[in-house]
Amino acid sequence: MKALLLENIHQSAVQALEAFGMDVEHVKGALDEEELIAALDGVDLLGIRSKTQVTRRVLEARPDLMAVGAFCIGTNQIDLQAATDTATAVFNAPYSNTRSVVELALAEIIGMARHLTDRSSELHRGEWNKSAKGSHEIRGRKLGIVGYGNIGSQLSVIAEAMGMQVYFYDIADRLALGNAHKCSSLQQLLETAEVISLHVDGREENTNLFGAEEFAMMRERALFLNLCRGFVVDLDALRDNLLSGHIAGAAVDVYPEEPKKNGEPFISVLQGIPNVILTPHIGGSTQEAQEDIGHFVSGKLIDYVRSGSTNMSVNMPELHVDSHVGHARLLHLHHNVPGVLAKVNGVLGTHEVNIERQQLSTRGDLGYVVTDTLAPLDRDLIDALLEMPETIRLATIG
Repeated sequence: MKALLLENIHQSAVQALEAFGMDVEHVKGALDEEELIAALDGVDLLGIRSKTQVTRRVLEARPDLMAVGAFCIGTNQIDLQAATDTATAVFNAPYSNTRSVVELALAEIIGMARHLTDRSSELHRGEWNKSAKGSHEIRGRKLGIVGYGNIGSQLSVIAEAMGMQVYFYDIADRLALGNAHKCSSLQQLLETAEVISLHVDGREENTNLFGAEEFAMMRERALFLNLCRGFVVDLDALRDNLLSGHIAGAAVDVYPEEPKKNGEPFISVLQGIPNVILTPHIGGSTQEAQEDIGHFVSGKLIDYVRSGSTNMSVNMPELHVDSHVGHARLLHLHHNVPGVLAKVNGVLGTHEVNIERQQLSTRGDLGYVVTDTLAPLDRDLIDALLEMPETIRLATIG
C-alpha cells in the first residue's frame, strides 16, 4: 500500500506508516487540483495540512483512495460530503495542537498590551524609547472568547490563571470553566471585553463573521486576535479600525488567501500598521504539536487500514473495532437504507459462512457494517456483495 503526505507533515507520521509496511511519498509543499489528481494515482492514503484542497473532482477521480488524514484541526479544505459519497474516510487531529495555539494567543495578547513589536522595531532602527505610555498588564483585563471549543476553553482556563476576567460566546451550549462568564449574544461579549480572540470552526456560516458592524460594537482601544480561519474576518474593516485608533492592536495568524509554500510572496492590507502582529499560520506549528499530530493522525489511518476502525472519523459512521482479526473480517460501506444488514447476512448464509462477531453503525446516508467470520471469504461471496446495489465500498482483512 502507498501513502502520499503533503505539506511537510512531521516525520513521526512517515516513520509510523513505514513501520506499518507502507510505501510513503513525502512532499514539502501543497498541490493544486490537477497536480493532486495526478499524484494520487495508485495511492491508498492521503495526508494533508491546511493548504491542499481535496475537492469532489479529486475524490471522484480517485475512487480507490481509502482515507484522507488532515494533520491539523480543520477539515474545511476537504469536501466532506464528497468524501462521504465516495466512502473515503476522513480523520483529523482535534486536540493535538490546542496548547500551541493557546500559548501563541497569550503571547500575542501580552505582546500587544506591551507594544513589544513596536519597541523591538525601534531598537532595531537604533531608537531608544523607554516609556510606559500605552503599556498595560493583562492582569484584571477582560478577555472575550468567540468560540468555546477545544482551543477557546483551554485559553479560558490559562488566561484566568494569569489574572484575566474571561467572557465567552458560543452558538452551542457550552459549560463555563472556572469563573468564565457566558454571554447571551456576540454583541454583549463585544461590548464587555477589552480583548477579543476568535476561535470558531471552519463551517461556511462563519464566513465574514467579523466585519465593520462587529468592530463598531467593540470597546474603544480594544485588542483583537484571529487565530482560527482567515475567511472569518473582513481585513479591510480591521485595517480601517486600526488606522482610526478604535482598535488599539491586532494579532492575525490566518488569512483569506495564503501562499501554498514557504518562499512565496505574501501581501496583506494589514502590513506596516503599528502594533499589529502578523504570523504565517503558525498557531499549531510547534515541534511538540506537529510530532503529536503526526502520531495521532497516522495512528487513525493505520487503525482504519489494519482493522477497519473508524473511531473519531470526521465523516464516517463510527465503529471502534478490535484490532485482532480471526479468520477474516468484512468491511462493508453502504447506502443507509432498510434491509442492508439482512442482505449482507443472507449472502454470508448462502455461502455457508458463520458470523463470529458483527457491528453496525450509520451516519446520515452512509452505513457501515464490520463482520468477523469463522471461515475465509471466497471470490464468489465478495462478488455477490459487490453486486448489491446498496454497496459503496467493500474491503476484507485476513
